[in-house]
Amino acid sequence: MNDFAPEPAGFIQIRGARQHNLKHLDLDLPRGRLTVITGVSGSGKSSLAFDTLYAEGQRRYVESVSSYAKQFLDRLPRPDVDSIHGLMPAVAIQQVAPARSARSTVGTTTELHDYLRLLFARLGTVHCGACGRPVLADSPQSIAREALGWAAGETLLVLAPVALAERMSWAEQAAHLLTAGYTRLLREGEVVPLEPLPKLKRGTKQVLLVLDRFTWDPKERDRLVDSCEQAFRRGEGRLALQRGDRPRETRSERWECSHCGAAAVRPEPALFSFNSPLGVCPTCRGFGNVLTFTLERIVPDPGKTLREGAIDPWARSWRKLFWPRLEKLAQEHGIPLDTPWKKLAAAHRRLLIEGGEGFRGAIPFLERLQQKSYKAGNRFIVRRYQSALPCTACGGQRLRPEALRVRLGGRSIAEVAALTVAEAAAFLAGLSFGAGEREIAGPVLKELESRLRFLLRVDLGYLTLDRLTRTLSGGEAQRI
Repeated sequence: MNDFAPEPAGFIQIRGARQHNLKHLDLDLPRGRLTVITGVSGSGKSSLAFDTLYAEGQRRYVESVSSYAKQFLDRLPRPDVDSIHGLMPAVAIQQVAPARSARSTVGTTTELHDYLRLLFARLGTVHCGACGRPVLADSPQSIAREALGWAAGETLLVLAPVALAERMSWAEQAAHLLTAGYTRLLREGEVVPLEPLPKLKRGTKQVLLVLDRFTWDPKERDRLVDSCEQAFRRGEGRLALQRGDRPRETRSERWECSHCGAAAVRPEPALFSFNSPLGVCPTCRGFGNVLTFTLERIVPDPGKTLREGAIDPWARSWRKLFWPRLEKLAQEHGIPLDTPWKKLAAAHRRLLIEGGEGFRGAIPFLERLQQKSYKAGNRFIVRRYQSALPCTACGGQRLRPEALRVRLGGRSIAEVAALTVAEAAAFLAGLSFGAGEREIAGPVLKELESRLRFLLRVDLGYLTLDRLTRTLSGGEAQRI
């Protein structure tokens, strides 16, 4: 950029501006006049006004003052532009800059994500990670509420599963149960007394004690609650229900699958936060991507030969160390040193990148450097050859599997966050809840709908809730 070219009279002349969103812009602005720059979000208004005109005007002014004064003035980077003529020292009142955190999203900035976490924790349905079925923690009261919908007149058995001790005989354990007041058990679908001693199949590990047997009627609700409380205590948080000839139902006070017994996590708001140790994906640590060594970074120019430095890590300060090793490897395996990388045999390329017996490839070499990341130089070298790729553990959704298995309206919280503001508003409006659930959901939905309506009013309905705030334009960031 020529700072000393003749100044055009009456105009600020911009040529080849490429800063941020600008696409080689040529523009003449009248000097000493009020000029308004307008356009849609992301069109480059701020890039032109602040990052190009103001940055260059301030830079030239700072260069004109004494060395002593320069130490007290902030310096902006030189903008990406071919030339600017007719520019005077500039003063700028700038809008609020968007957050630069790699974790901040539209949802977290507007608190939408906080209310979604609360909604999923209180009303979401946990699904088993092993069999995919819903996981519900039961209680005597929840069973009694469910029983109000059962048909009256069916025989109901309330059963408590009791594990048998390996070091005691069945006779001794049956005697203890009789002493505790239990007189019947369910064996192969039949209720049998504990006295005389019933025979069990070899290898039996648990028995089902019959705590109560009666004909179900809604008037027996209190009796059912009492029986379930006793069964949960005796069964250490588990019980079984046998209604007539229906299949036996297993219930649990614990957060575990009643079908396969797999453990589940009790949903709490922190479980749905990628900023919390409880909810963060352990692989990507809540960023949604992981830094991975990629061939495109290691071999940036496939047209180069090995002699010309096709493998970039070994073409710099490490060349003296690795070139003799490359020559030796080439002789042993017949690898041509003067053939472009893209024309080398696939086996040769794989050997050079991944390594083999007696030879450490480019990726193992970089991984070894990464292990010594306490050295600042190593960190810079390693980062040069890494790309941010979507995390394979969470699919880029930033949360641990237990959080993603909680669903509301058929969606996980990550799937809701991937919706646009307009789509999220429609999704929440379409949710249906029972009477008790509406009392819980009401205040939370009110806050969510209020924030979504505001974003729609300021024409941001196209933004997704998981959009990183650092990727927003200045106008978008100011409006949220």
